[in-house]
Amino acid sequence: MNVKSNVALIVAGGSGLRMNSELPKQYMQIGGKTILERTYKAFANNDNIDKIQIVISENHQDVYEGFLNKLTDKDKLLPVCFGGNNRQESVKFGLESLKKYNPERVLIHDSVRPFVSNELIDRIISGLENSKCAVPAIKITDTVKEVEGNKIKRSLYRDDLITVQTPQGFDFEFIYKLHQGFKDKNFSDDTWLAELINEKIMIIEGEKGNYKITTSEDLERARNSMAETRVGSGFDVHQFEEGEFITLCGIKIPFNKKLKGHSDADCAWHALTDALLGAIGEGDIGEHFPDTDAKWKNADSKIFLVKANELLKSRGGKISNIDMTIICEKPKMKDFKEEMKINTAKVLEIETDRINIKATTTEKLGFLGREEGLAVQVMISMEI
Repeated sequence: MNVKSNVALIVAGGSGLRMNSELPKQYMQIGGKTILERTYKAFANNDNIDKIQIVISENHQDVYEGFLNKLTDKDKLLPVCFGGNNRQESVKFGLESLKKYNPERVLIHDSVRPFVSNELIDRIISGLENSKCAVPAIKITDTVKEVEGNKIKRSLYRDDLITVQTPQGFDFEFIYKLHQGFKDKNFSDDTWLAELINEKIMIIEGEKGNYKITTSEDLERARNSMAETRVGSGFDVHQFEEGEFITLCGIKIPFNKKLKGHSDADCAWHALTDALLGAIGEGDIGEHFPDTDAKWKNADSKIFLVKANELLKSRGGKISNIDMTIICEKPKMKDFKEEMKINTAKVLEIETDRINIKATTTEKLGFLGREEGLAVQVMISMEI
């Protein structure tokens, strides 16, 4: 394989302990895509980047495969490389895996900086025309103080201080040899190695939007910045048969009939499940819980709703509001709507004021007017 000039080395081996999540943060979603996918695409869409090497933890092979399976553009992606016990060791392993391709330059980037711009990547590459090392940086605007425990030792003159970002660009042979020579160190970035030999480092103007997603607050900030509004609709009909109650939103409503169905025939939660699945493009309730499968016989529809909600949350989705309309002549819903709303909000883990439940009739028209059955229509809006 012939790599022309510029390769990107994306370090994605972190466990994300500060997120308090079993899922590593680089595989969490913002705006319907994983953080790693957004980072990869930032480099894949840059014409000056020829190949991309991703370094992952050996323990993350399953989630990486999930990322890989959803990736549509793999033209620039090299075979995955496993990292080490810390960031510096992972970068070293990544550089060693690139050695056989003999690239001229390498841009080393944190996988959890998904908002790196095309322009910044180009500026780093341009900076390497006259330097072996180029790093994006931002001047500090807050007052900075050095502390010891909870005591301030001294204030630092902020005009001489910067914060550095990634991607950090290097002449490949230069940074490769540094990592071989200082392999027992554990530094938080790669320019630190260049500082050890007093190499001149080209400072490139960084971007405030190129922030690192480290904490849950960072993740929330990223999701808010990428949020898009989606809507979903659901509709379900069940006919009546002899019985003593009907079930809607998990609430048993006394009646001289019941709703006929393979599961508990909770028409309201079936329609709501379809609306949730529709908003995230996940098909319909019949695909996930087919009525040809005996295990769903007489099943509690709460199972269906919980599953749809889990799928929504896994995409980073958040329900904005639910508007449900129950259509039937009888039974009358007035005395049960509030309980249905509370029960639904509890299952979805949202506030009750995000749910509205209405009831109407067809003025005696059609099969609903003839009291042959009941229908429910649901509209939802969400942010993802």
